[in-house]
Amino acid sequence: MPEYSFLTTWCLEASRERVWDAIWDSERWPEWWRGVTAAENLKDGDESGVGQVSRYTWRSKLPYDLDFYLLEGEATGELAGVGRWLLFAEDGVSPVAAVVYEWEVHTTKPWMNAIAPLAAPVFAWNHDWVMRNGGEGLARLLGCRLLASS
Repeated sequence: MPEYSFLTTWCLEASRERVWDAIWDSERWPEWWRGVTAAENLKDGDESGVGQVSRYTWRSKLPYDLDFYLLEGEATGELAGVGRWLLFAEDGVSPVAAVVYEWEVHTTKPWMNAIAPLAAPVFAWNHDWVMRNGGEGLARLLGCRLLASS
């Protein structure tokens, strides 16, 4: 099964706390993240959110939907694997938060596996498109500049 590893970084001119709050409030992602078509809480976690189960659906440029579960999440469907959010802060004259998203997945559909040797760059381009939209949407939501997105 072909495996993919993506790393996305957003640098936003906002405090780490504001960025975390926006990412944590994942049921609002469809409001600001182009490509996220649904987000729903399926099971509450403890007071820290541990054990919470949510379902997220992305629709990207390629013709498949992706359902994603949890904040440090397990993806199922056309892609299966794990994603992790990491946030870093640089406080100074203007606060800057860096958001790093690690995405370790593999394709599960026979058609995706068959075309993987040729399609890997397209899958990476598609991932970058979705994640760029997330960084831009988060910056709009927070009313700050997106300083970098990669």
